[in-house]
Amino acid sequence: MNLIPDIYVHKVEDIPYNKLKEEKVKALIFDLDNTLALLDEKDCPERVANLINELSKDFTCFIITNGTGKRALPYKNKLNIYVISKALKPFTKGLREIESKYHFKKSEMVMIGDQLMTDIKSGKRFGIKTILVDPLGKKDLKVTYINRFFENIKLKKYEKDGKFKKGEYYE
Repeated sequence: MNLIPDIYVHKVEDIPYNKLKEEKVKALIFDLDNTLALLDEKDCPERVANLINELSKDFTCFIITNGTGKRALPYKNKLNIYVISKALKPFTKGLREIESKYHFKKSEMVMIGDQLMTDIKSGKRFGIKTILVDPLGKKDLKVTYINRFFENIKLKKYEKDGKFKKGEYYE
């Protein structure tokens, strides 16, 4: 499966949101850990609250995480957005739930995350636009270290084939 993201930027603040708006995107679906917040950030940081509040003027924002509801609850409460926890990405159950509950077309949805093997793979499997960002921090959950191992194998192949190189950003 091709896991090359449609857009690759350094961090969520660098995403070309105006371009997405022009493309009639309506749903921004964010991963939580190392995409919006560091693993250690138990409370929603102000920078995240400010970003989501600003984006909510033009988009419906969601968080979809493989983490627990307890981990996601402070973000759900502060941001007042729909959050899906224990999503089991790269499976697409959470994305299907958003699509059916909010009646979005796939062309109106974007999956945003820091991992090829979960976030990007989930979006690609579901058939929506994907945006890869660099992880905010180096600390990951133990299972994520395994995903990063396989991700690095995939990245080396993509780089060797001239298809994608981590650190070379594009829109």
